[in-house]
Amino acid sequence: MDSPWDDDPQATYAREADWAKISNEFTNSGYREGIVAGKESALQEGFDSGFADVGVPLGRELGLLRGTVSAILSLLSSQPPADIPFTAIDEARDIATSLGNIRFTDIAPRDVEAEQHAREHMDSDDPALDGSEELVEKRKMEGLEDMLEKLTAGAGGISAQGRPTKEDVVRLKERLGALSRDLGLFIQTVG
Repeated sequence: MDSPWDDDPQATYAREADWAKISNEFTNSGYREGIVAGKESALQEGFDSGFADVGVPLGRELGLLRGTVSAILSLLSSQPPADIPFTAIDEARDIATSLGNIRFTDIAPRDVEAEQHAREHMDSDDPALDGSEELVEKRKMEGLEDMLEKLTAGAGGISAQGRPTKEDVVRLKERLGALSRDLGLFIQTVG
């Protein structure tokens, strides 16, 4: 009598091969999912840290400076021309223009770790590392903005070497403080 447990050796080999293939696919899939989860976790942690330690403080400072100079400009514009020194309006406009030209990337600290990581992958053939279309377009637009800035008259209180720096923000903040004191306004700027 034949037992159902006595299988054809060829059928047993086929089942074992199928099992090995399925097991291998699940292992690879689990490995990929683990890598993705790890990357997402590290990405979220990096975002949280950068947002709290860099983005928010810089954005808040720039926002307060821009808001302060806008308020001063509004106040000066509402006064009769004879009551305000002409140079005060020019100074406020120059500070406002200079603050308006500052990008986050101009004043944020360099992310040396991210730069090193990017350099390591520069030679990679991975098309995902080339950057998104949106990033490429943003870089093109910033390049055009830089060219236009060079064509305009006056440096607007920004460093002669090109894009604004953190030191330029400090100087603009000092100029804004001096302007507010000259006008008899005692406005505390950030920091």
